[in-house]
Amino acid sequence: MTALPVSRIPDLLDAPPLRWGVLAPGWIAGQWASALQRSSQKIVAVGSRSQDRARAFAERYGVERTHSSYAALVEDPEVDAVYVASPHSEHRDQALLAIAAGKHVLVEKAFTRNATEAREVVAAARAAHVVCLEAMWPRYAPRYDIVRQVLAAGTLGDVVMVTADHSQAIPESRAPRLYDPQLAGGAILDLGVYPVSFVSMVLGTPSSVQAVGTLTERGVDSTVAATFSGFADHPHASATVTTSFAAASTVTAVIVGTEARLELDARFYAPGSVRVVRPDGSSMSAPQVGAENTDALAYQAAHLARLVAKGRTESTLLPLDETVSVMATMDEMRRQVGNRLPGE
Repeated sequence: MTALPVSRIPDLLDAPPLRWGVLAPGWIAGQWASALQRSSQKIVAVGSRSQDRARAFAERYGVERTHSSYAALVEDPEVDAVYVASPHSEHRDQALLAIAAGKHVLVEKAFTRNATEAREVVAAARAAHVVCLEAMWPRYAPRYDIVRQVLAAGTLGDVVMVTADHSQAIPESRAPRLYDPQLAGGAILDLGVYPVSFVSMVLGTPSSVQAVGTLTERGVDSTVAATFSGFADHPHASATVTTSFAAASTVTAVIVGTEARLELDARFYAPGSVRVVRPDGSSMSAPQVGAENTDALAYQAAHLARLVAKGRTESTLLPLDETVSVMATMDEMRRQVGNRLPGE
């Protein structure tokens, strides 16, 4: 390979349009709604337990209808797909609500609180024959498609090591849900899901997880470091994942192979460059892939719309079984550092 490949991800405007309903109009839902305004997708309804919040969201993003309950939103006959944007603690119940109403569903990450809940949602979606997709947005965006092509081409040789970090300084005043056990708080589920999912994409599921970390006074993990090994297709590889909401880091990722390494600069999950460096120091780069972070959030909705149009219910970019395995890996990380959520 003399140059890095070009992304194969179709343009956002080329996806068949779906009519979306937003369940829980919080901050991430607003970011997602902004992105969809530059795509072929359309938000037609928003549901919230607060009618005032629903109205404010609808006015800001030009949404036609508001609902004062989640049940009313998912039963709306004009809604094709539901975007679940609530805290992790609510994902299971709300995804099941949408699936029971026959709606396709895009569920924010972390997909649920744990793998047990994830399996329930996946089983329900498969039984109902609807599309269910984890909103791990970089999986569906152009930057990660270049990474997948480089790996498939064997440019890096045998992968022996992956490192990925997602750490941000997020005080409780800014995001109180991260500190709340009742809302499935902690760095692992909110920030660590990005590097864990990245390792999964590159190496698969680890059979060995070794994690250490610190907890807040309320018992949620604030800083965690973990080493993964025992990958079925990469038996000699290991991975290191770090995450924290107590301090900010470089938020980068590196895949190290016997022939070259691949570097993703900060933030590794957002639009940015891809660089491959050989042992002799020579390199090749793809410049900025994707112009705006918020645009990249729309790729997951466009991907789901294409699955619906093709009559497919699962994605090959992030299969449901992999979503469950990522949850199981994070379960083990949380178990080892001592973050046991209420009811688990």
